[in-house]
Amino acid sequence: MADQISQFGGNDPRAGHRDVWRLAGPIILANLSIPLLGAVDTAVIGHSDHVYNLSAVAIGSTIIHFLFWAFGFLRMGVTGFAAQARGANDAPEVRALVLRSLAIACSVGVLLWLLQFPIITLSLSLFDGSSEAKDLATDYFQIRIWSAPVVLINYCLMGWFIGMQNTRAVLILQVLMNGLNIVLDLYFVLGLEWGVAGVAAATVIAEVTATLAAIWLYRREVAKFDPGGQAAALWQPAKIKRMLSINFDIFIRTICLLSAFAFFTSQASGFGDATTAAHLVLIQFQGFLAFGLDGFAHAAEALVGGAIGAKKRDALRNAVKIASLWAVLIAAGYALIYAILGDLIIAVLTGMEDVQNIAGQYLPWIILSPIISVWSFMLDGVFIGATFSREMRNGMIISLVLFAALTLILKPVLGYHGVWLAFILFMASRALTLGIFYPRVERAAINESV
Repeated sequence: MADQISQFGGNDPRAGHRDVWRLAGPIILANLSIPLLGAVDTAVIGHSDHVYNLSAVAIGSTIIHFLFWAFGFLRMGVTGFAAQARGANDAPEVRALVLRSLAIACSVGVLLWLLQFPIITLSLSLFDGSSEAKDLATDYFQIRIWSAPVVLINYCLMGWFIGMQNTRAVLILQVLMNGLNIVLDLYFVLGLEWGVAGVAAATVIAEVTATLAAIWLYRREVAKFDPGGQAAALWQPAKIKRMLSINFDIFIRTICLLSAFAFFTSQASGFGDATTAAHLVLIQFQGFLAFGLDGFAHAAEALVGGAIGAKKRDALRNAVKIASLWAVLIAAGYALIYAILGDLIIAVLTGMEDVQNIAGQYLPWIILSPIISVWSFMLDGVFIGATFSREMRNGMIISLVLFAALTLILKPVLGYHGVWLAFILFMASRALTLGIFYPRVERAAINESV
């Protein structure tokens, strides 16, 4: 394992590119199914008779996404810890950190069940949609919330697989979950005509299935890494304290990020159901981008964490440089595709002419987004792998405050264009704040002779 990490920082530049693609390739393939799922959700509802159906999915999915990803630290925290434990060849810790995280995931999932009614009541008060849209959004939420524990367990296991540099497992699980979700979407909505409830039910069934498969794959993988089955030392106060501290920082960072996106959607909802529906369509473009760039961000997480665990500064630098190079090239490709095919993609996502027209007016922001967003994606990956959570938290707080202030200033002057301009500047601020903190990451790794 140490040899594998040191080779990444060796003299053969091709080896570093191969390592990045070995990790990023399966993630990219896996993630391509995620925006495809979002597109199918949008398309099956977008061709219904009432615009409030699409608005309901926009509102309901925003609430559930915010709620579940508020605990995204269960994925991100595990990745950094697993990568560093792997780099240090610490088999007992590789086992222990998963079990600690699973205990947290199950506890949080049950808590969300208990608090579901005040959560949906408070959440809907933040949106300006029609009464029909809010009623259907409530139905969507009340179905999706029952998968909370399994979703959070899946976060833990996904993070562990990435940290262990087994991104093929992530590919298998994502394709299974999203493929099944798409099939059930088509059957429940187009076949059984369940509408918004059908979209939610399809997702819940797919999530449960994928989590059961993830548990099975984890048991196989951990047995291969540690055939002797070394005892997992769960109760280590110093390590538990560090895990809780880092997870809390990432929790705050994630809350701020999700607050930004929820605020983004809520600002669109103030322009009416048609603009809210157009916003959902445009957000799909950002989803396509996010899941493409995430492949290289996840590769950076695993390689940076492994390099720090093995104390290899050169490997860390090469991982950051090579992963970022490929991410920039991919981002440029996204911008070109959006410029050429943007209107066609909008037409595929919705057949509602008024929604198409509104979305087309704001397409230039979508074309600009990849060039600005790529840097925040990559630096997030670097800092997650290094478990530098405090810097991520502070940078996100600063960026969120700036986003809110700019939106309040620009929206009255530029309307929905002003909201998009504020969002683009928010993404730029995320990258700038992490870039300032980056030298601390390099200081965490110490050069050693190979």
